[in-house]
Amino acid sequence: MSRALITGASAGLGREFARTLASQGNDIVLVARNADRLDNLATELRTTGVDVEVLPADLGNDADLARVADRLRWDDAPVTLLVNNAGFGLGQDFVGGSLDRELEGLNVMVRAVLVLCHAAAHAMRMRGFGSIINVSSMTALTAQGTYSAHKAWVRTFTEGLAAELADSGVTVTAVTPGLIRTEFHERSEVDSSQWPDFVFAQPRQIVDEALEAARRGRVIVTPTPLYKAAAALAKLAPRALIRKVAGPGMSGRS
Repeated sequence: MSRALITGASAGLGREFARTLASQGNDIVLVARNADRLDNLATELRTTGVDVEVLPADLGNDADLARVADRLRWDDAPVTLLVNNAGFGLGQDFVGGSLDRELEGLNVMVRAVLVLCHAAAHAMRMRGFGSIINVSSMTALTAQGTYSAHKAWVRTFTEGLAAELADSGVTVTAVTPGLIRTEFHERSEVDSSQWPDFVFAQPRQIVDEALEAARRGRVIVTPTPLYKAAAALAKLAPRALIRKVAGPGMSGRS
């Protein structure tokens, strides 16, 4: 039996990763800030017969981040799959916005990914097996402010780490989803009703494609045919056009 540690596990895509992996017989380590929501999810997951650990942590806090990194180093009950999913929409323009908010986003979506991958990759390589899934985004190919920059970093970092770990028995995968039906937009103060239903993927679809890609050792996966096509077009389009049609003003915030 494998054990997965999932960040941002209390809601949205992270919760779906936890449910799916538990249904497949994997033990789970849940990480998020909201301890009550983690406890409720843990109770649900334990009905499948798997072991569930609850590790409340704010990944923007150095001490909390260090505790999660330390859990990844354990030889007893080792984590064999790390899912770096924690993240949030900043909900502001960069110019005139809160610098503290920007730094919080950088810490959670970039620094925490780096720190947790550093801990997990070393431990997994020493054991000769393991997988890491880093949740990036289609916005990594756009120019929608610092969120796009964070997710572009995650994508590029994942590629480099995968190359470094080639032939080690450890796989590293970046999943780059488009719009998903989760609480993400509500929390980011974005009205998701402005987009048609067909552009939204269901969380389970994203999770299934991400897990299959990790099993196959694929480095980058863009779930759903719609966003595979959009990613191909974005890679071919001139960056001036990307800035015009997918820049900060097109983020969907009011």
